[in-house]
Amino acid sequence: MEFETGDKIKIKKNGVEYQGVAMPKSGKCVVLKLESGYNIGVNPEGTNIEIIQKKEYSPLKVKPENKQADSKLPEVSIISTGGTIASKIDYRTGAVSAQFSADDILESIPELQKMARFKGRVVYNVLSENMKPEYWPELAGAVIEEIENGADGIIIAHGTDTMMYTAAALSFMINTPVPIVLVGSQRSADRPSSDNVMNVICAAKVATSDIAEVCVVMHDSISDDRCGIYRGTRVRKMHTSRRDAFWPINSDPIGFVDYSTKDIEIISDYATRDSSKLVSETNIDPRCGLIKFVPGAKPDILSYYTRKNYRGIVIEGTGLGHVSTEWVPEIEKATKAGIAVVITSQCLYGRVCDRVYDTGRDLIKAGAIEGKDMLPEVALVKLMWALGQSSDMDTVLELMETNIAGEFSLRSLH
Repeated sequence: MEFETGDKIKIKKNGVEYQGVAMPKSGKCVVLKLESGYNIGVNPEGTNIEIIQKKEYSPLKVKPENKQADSKLPEVSIISTGGTIASKIDYRTGAVSAQFSADDILESIPELQKMARFKGRVVYNVLSENMKPEYWPELAGAVIEEIENGADGIIIAHGTDTMMYTAAALSFMINTPVPIVLVGSQRSADRPSSDNVMNVICAAKVATSDIAEVCVVMHDSISDDRCGIYRGTRVRKMHTSRRDAFWPINSDPIGFVDYSTKDIEIISDYATRDSSKLVSETNIDPRCGLIKFVPGAKPDILSYYTRKNYRGIVIEGTGLGHVSTEWVPEIEKATKAGIAVVITSQCLYGRVCDRVYDTGRDLIKAGAIEGKDMLPEVALVKLMWALGQSSDMDTVLELMETNIAGEFSLRSLH
């Protein structure tokens, strides 16, 4: 029996019955979207197919009611960069690809129209593993332009894999008078366990709030109860697939958004709306590397970065920020060659202190910079930004030891 994409059909095969909406075919297989939201592919050979209901709607996208936005609502710009939150299934290949624009997000979540006046802008459309440091100044420029044009808040749709890097970069590049909220989803919109709607609605709540910082808003638990509001320089993706993959490290969250009530609970200090003027410093130098020290690692890896004209190196040391003693001479060579070397800890939690053991003291004498309690990834992004501001190593050292965007604590409590 002939059917069309969007028809509700029933397939019987080998004594098993499947019922759902017909999707575009994948090779020879008939693809069904089941009532659970999941898709299955069935080889049509030896099947009995019955049309239950002819197509009355598009199974992929439902248009919202076309209502005039309330002019009293705040204006929020949604900037799309791609990622799972802006993805859909390509039924030709079965893969998830970044294809939706920012306007598609508004179409798929009509509830947003009650929260603000939105406008969409696509800066680039890439999965986040393809994000590059060279893209950050362009994104920062788009954010600055939207704020200058009157946006009361910014939402950036971003893939989760590298969201923490982009959040850190924007934190250093922009001193903002309005909220800048990065949001993503761990699971694409066609999956019943997708977190995209809740995350975006909570992000919109923060974008219209008084929290004038760069922050990440994502699920705070595996349930659909609340999202966390995490400072852009203190957050890390800690799980490959869980919806509550993002955790604040060495810091409390700024707060939480209750999904049912849309109330914000604040638990940490934050910069308030319009407490500062818009200031931007978007220059970066991407010639920086991140090295993880492991037992037995040879120090000649440092000379590789020197030969390749890198200007900065962040080392994930062990414990309090240690490497083996044979690394110390190579680190000294690098610093004398004008390469900034920052020591962080692969422990993530806790603080670097290279004044406890002899090796640590030798690292300081060799010219290494202590990364305090910064995440290694944040230290890397900050070093790129600091080197973009100045080629003078004393100035770079001063910037790395200055708390620019809440990236480290002055002291660590027990």
